[in-house]
Amino acid sequence: MEEIQELRQRLSEQRPVEWESFPDIGLYMDQIISYMPRQLIHYGEGDLLTSAMVNNYIKDGLLPRAEGKRYSRIHLAYLTAICVLKQVLSVKEAKRLIATGTKRKRDTAELYAYFCRQLSDALTETAQSLPEDCEKEDLPRLALNLALRSYADRLACQRILDILAEQDPGEKQPRKREKNN
Repeated sequence: MEEIQELRQRLSEQRPVEWESFPDIGLYMDQIISYMPRQLIHYGEGDLLTSAMVNNYIKDGLLPRAEGKRYSRIHLAYLTAICVLKQVLSVKEAKRLIATGTKRKRDTAELYAYFCRQLSDALTETAQSLPEDCEKEDLPRLALNLALRSYADRLACQRILDILAEQDPGEKQPRKREKNN
């Protein structure tokens, strides 16, 4: 199918810009909102980012405060990661994961480069898992397979985040998850 080929191509080629390619001047909120959809592969009608979301991320300590009313490369890097991670993690879980990286005393440019490499690997892996010759009747099976992989990956990620929290005595312990039978 042509649509699956287009998806394979986008997953294989489209990536967020590198740190050096971010605007080197501060951007206002409306500029940030219009910039972010260009950073990520996005399908559908929903807003990828709104000013209310940005303000909530700042209030929750997930995103540094703006410098005056301007947002820098650091903000764009954080927002790129947040917009990706919030697709599969809660804001609290995304905050915990991002905090783990920043505790290693790396600078934001280095962390962003690492994030982009990992994202690129994941996108490439998913692109390669899509069949080159896909028929319409194959779509339900393909969608189920991708959904179940996402479920399994999310379970593993949540458990690893819990283990990290257990190892960090200064962090509030995660809530216990109920086991579903």
